[in-house]
Amino acid sequence: MNPDLDRLQPYPFQKLAALKQGATPPAALGHIALSIGEPRHAAPAVAREALITHLDGLSGYPLTRGSDALREAIAGWAGRRFGLPAGLLDPQHHILPVSGTREALFALAQCVVDRSRQPAEVFMPNPFYQIYEGAALLAGARPRFMDLLPEHGFLPDLDAVTPAQWDRCQLLYLCSPGNPSGSVMPEDYLVRVLELAHRHDFIIAADECYSEIYFNDQPPPPGLLGVAARHQGDFNRVVVFHSLSKRSNLPGLRSGFVAGDARVMTAFHQYRTYHGCSMAPPVQAASIAAWNDETHVEENRDLYGRKFDAVLEILSDVLPVSRPDAGFYLWPEVPMDDERFARELFARWNITVLPGSYLSRDTAAGNPGRNRVRMALVAPLAECVEAAQRIRAFLTDH
Repeated sequence: MNPDLDRLQPYPFQKLAALKQGATPPAALGHIALSIGEPRHAAPAVAREALITHLDGLSGYPLTRGSDALREAIAGWAGRRFGLPAGLLDPQHHILPVSGTREALFALAQCVVDRSRQPAEVFMPNPFYQIYEGAALLAGARPRFMDLLPEHGFLPDLDAVTPAQWDRCQLLYLCSPGNPSGSVMPEDYLVRVLELAHRHDFIIAADECYSEIYFNDQPPPPGLLGVAARHQGDFNRVVVFHSLSKRSNLPGLRSGFVAGDARVMTAFHQYRTYHGCSMAPPVQAASIAAWNDETHVEENRDLYGRKFDAVLEILSDVLPVSRPDAGFYLWPEVPMDDERFARELFARWNITVLPGSYLSRDTAAGNPGRNRVRMALVAPLAECVEAAQRIRAFLTDH
């Protein structure tokens, strides 16, 4: 067996299941899950109809590169969303469709990490999406964790990394809007990251899967494609990841895209050809319809905004919570150990939240997720309100 498999840690939800084992919540209370970031709003009709209409596409093998129509739809959406100059994002050379960005975030490290350069290091935020760590380990690299702390706006502290440490970086994972904090990296911050990538010779993997979950009264979060276009005129060292899962409430469709540096995209396409990754034609048709429609995305944002308003009104005077920059998570500090909070909340009120320490790793400064929990406001509005009322009662009892 691959010995690197032994370096993988249990997934957060495995730890959560073990934590809850033996706890029996009141039978009269229905379970409310705030632990997993799985959208539960209705899938858009335009995507469902396109999927059904194109089922005859199942009779043929799809291309790893996807159809021209899909890549053109993606290029059109990205161009509109990030204000790209016409023709700069070339559908033929800069874009690859992927079966959900989770597999692509993992696969990129396998493609770009050079094991002969030791120590090979992959930098990532902490807390983080655990796929980043697993990708680094199975690529033969060492993860370097960059703590996300409130005093730095829950963004990686770029100044805490020495030039010698940056020189060991081959790949930097970023997540903006952030999971779990919802913090958005401003344009000047992303410009600094680009400068570091060129100075120290590494690739930026920008996970922007929450970029379309922001508040309709706020400007959209900047994206690295747009920042690179404005500040360097190309996508050199830039690879971005986008998904229909959160944007369009289509997690089961497994559809997203990777875009950026043409040299990296060429190598990634070759890797994926051997890996056997391709998107089914009906899924491609549904994806085209989703990327070409913004009405359902605006409605989606409105639903999340209403849930945040309602939940924060209930909780704001008993828990340090505030509206995040973007995304659909709350990341509050809790008045006890995060594991104890999660287990007791489940046992007494039948609500599941995710302990923050399960999303983080210990560093010299401690575990930046400890004594925090992640709450995903993905349930319907009424369930979110009920959950907030139960959490309020739980906190008041303490």
